[in-house]
Amino acid sequence: MNKLFNNVFTIILLLGIASCNKTKEKTGAVQVSEMPTVEEVFEGDTVQAEIKKKPEDFIPKGYIPFDTITGDFNKDGLEDYILIIKGTDKSKVVQDEYRGKLDRNRRGFIALINKNNGYELAVKNYSCFSSENEEGGVYYAPELDLEIKNGKLYIAYRHGRYGYWEYTFRYQNNDFELIGYDASSNHGPVTLTETSINFLTRKKIVNQNVNENTYDGDEIFEKTETKLPQNKLLRLSDISDFDELDVSDNR
Repeated sequence: MNKLFNNVFTIILLLGIASCNKTKEKTGAVQVSEMPTVEEVFEGDTVQAEIKKKPEDFIPKGYIPFDTITGDFNKDGLEDYILIIKGTDKSKVVQDEYRGKLDRNRRGFIALINKNNGYELAVKNYSCFSSENEEGGVYYAPELDLEIKNGKLYIAYRHGRYGYWEYTFRYQNNDFELIGYDASSNHGPVTLTETSINFLTRKKIVNQNVNENTYDGDEIFEKTETKLPQNKLLRLSDISDFDELDVSDNR
């Protein structure tokens, strides 16, 4: 009787092991078949950039073209475009007591790479510049000036007898990154302070005129050089308002 029981138990055990092995094989096969190939993993990662025939085709609804700057900012030998655009919100049009109707809609830019058969979006920022109709106090408001030169983008504010300040950007890492800053604070023909910052070398140079009361152009400058801390380069697409940007003090 014991012998019969042992034989039956052995048969049941063997059947159970065989069934378990088949289940493992089946489960393993399912897992292998569901594993994606290398091609499948990367197949959806490539995003085809949109190409449009004309630069104006990139202007979004609610904006109009304001100005155009051309030049090769990605150094491929082709002339790229930067469109300055302006909002059209009617609530931003105000009536000034002395200057009449003023459009205070903010301005922005759209940078486009020339692809020979059309244009591809590089960088955009729709509202980083104030309007051209801001108050200038006792003098007119600073004038915005953009230029592409030697593969760099220069954004300058020129304030006549009060001087100027200028930002130097370079197209890299899929954005324009701030690599330089230069400014001159003037009193008429006399330069009071000159500031130059290189964010790549992290060097800041300030030339202070210690003879600022001169009226004959006899400025005497004292030079101060400081090392800036290591910071991530500021990207043009992240600047919300150039009027609030003070890289001279904060970087």
